[in-house]
Amino acid sequence: QVQLVESGGGLVQAGGSLRLSCAASGFTFSMYSMGWFRQAPGKERELVGYIESDGSTDYGDSVKGRFTISRDNYKNTMYLQMNSLKPEDTAVYLCYALVQPYRDGRYLDYWGQGTQVTVSS
Repeated sequence: QVQLVESGGGLVQAGGSLRLSCAASGFTFSMYSMGWFRQAPGKERELVGYIESDGSTDYGDSVKGRFTISRDNYKNTMYLQMNSLKPEDTAVYLCYALVQPYRDGRYLDYWGQGTQVTVSS
């Protein structure tokens, strides 16, 4: 059973930092790209960034230069290091994976439950 469990959210002042974690299970973590999304109240879900299986990354324009995604394939965990946080970064942050968990090879997408990040001004 595929599970994605985020942790590390909280309340931080503007200019501060947080590191989020996404612990994955139920699939071969090292084989797949993983992503971070966020959703603020009243707004559409937004791609924060993603990391490929080879470790290459890309980010949304609003977080480039401030956020860094990494992965530890031994711990089956993806990370989101957030620096220079701004009040507009306040949102629920969600982990995402598109994987093939079954022998038939179907791709299925999975979301974590999300972790709240609140940045005060």
